[in-house]
Amino acid sequence: MTRRCRASANPGARERCLIVASMHGAARIPFALPDIGEDEISAVTEAMRSGWLTSGPRMKEFESAFAEFIGSGVETVSVNSATAGLHLAMEALDIGPGDEVLVPTWTFTATAEVVRYLGATPVLVDVEPDTLNLDLAAAAALVTDRTRAVMPVHFAGLPVAPGPLRDFASRHGLNVVEDAAHALPAARDGELVGSGDSAATVFSFYATKTITTGEGGMIVTRDPDLAHRARVMRLHGISRDAFDRYRSELPAWRYDVIAPGFKYNLTDPAAAMGLVQLGRAESMRSAREDISRRYDEALQGLPLTLPPHGPSGTRHAWHLYVVRLHEDAPHGRDTLIERLAALGVGTSVHFIPLHLQPYWRDLTGARPIDFPVASDTFERCLSLPLYSSMSTSDVDRVIDMVTQELT
Repeated sequence: MTRRCRASANPGARERCLIVASMHGAARIPFALPDIGEDEISAVTEAMRSGWLTSGPRMKEFESAFAEFIGSGVETVSVNSATAGLHLAMEALDIGPGDEVLVPTWTFTATAEVVRYLGATPVLVDVEPDTLNLDLAAAAALVTDRTRAVMPVHFAGLPVAPGPLRDFASRHGLNVVEDAAHALPAARDGELVGSGDSAATVFSFYATKTITTGEGGMIVTRDPDLAHRARVMRLHGISRDAFDRYRSELPAWRYDVIAPGFKYNLTDPAAAMGLVQLGRAESMRSAREDISRRYDEALQGLPLTLPPHGPSGTRHAWHLYVVRLHEDAPHGRDTLIERLAALGVGTSVHFIPLHLQPYWRDLTGARPIDFPVASDTFERCLSLPLYSSMSTSDVDRVIDMVTQELT
């Protein structure tokens, strides 16, 4: 039974009600929760019992299965994080000092930090007011003769329109590296994210993402040279990976270091989990879509802007459900977050724009006025709980608590 804490002439009485509801109500609903079952646990256990604790046969199998899932003849390179994947993709494109890369300010810091790893400069760009994806018109105004690449982010799982992105990159002679951390499996205009002709698309398998390996990521590309370079650089710049050397029945201890690489390989236990999760990717997306639809129906009429679904035919991954408070809402964003937390409902904010972060602000000289959409949206947005294992009662409870606080 839900305990309601309605507005009262006595503010102290309401605060006591909030505390009691938190202490004696249902268990806390987290903002995000991995959807892990016995099949994943069994797969990881089996991988550990096989003796392959680092990169081995299951990593290879996961890469092959992921390539088949995306289709269109792509190559795949597994890594231990999407950050690693973005770094390797940019390194393979020879991005370096003196180069500029267009990056949306509305993203996690990893998108921009990989540019700095290579000594290049991220150029922050504002986002579209409806989708919060990269604003290509704003990006066009920032292109210089030093601009080498653009890194769009498919925010919350809503894909960037592939046609305009392709035209923009072609017009300005830019490489495209897609940050698809939120976007599996998502599609727009008949094109699955990852299946297009961008230089690379990078997916995340972090614990809270749409499928998970705990930590992990995948580079998807049509460029065999980029794929080869990424495979070499993910494991110390060695020309042969550990799996190839250790599975040989003949002495195979020699290897060549051809570049100062990194330690970015994915382990077999993680890949084993990923294989099971990949098989569930569509059903988990469908579950998140159902939850999003229920939010849409129940939260209409509240002083909120609900998230966009994209044009007809769009398949949204629904990694996040981000709402934006109207100016006439009874609470500001921070207060609402605190009140929902007191009622046992976890929320988050996606994102604190990069231009408001001290490092990126000081590096780029960014000012809030230069990013009107992102600056305004940040003050009003919050992400509601959304994960495929949410129960009907948990969804109802989130709806009830949000409705209670905003009416």
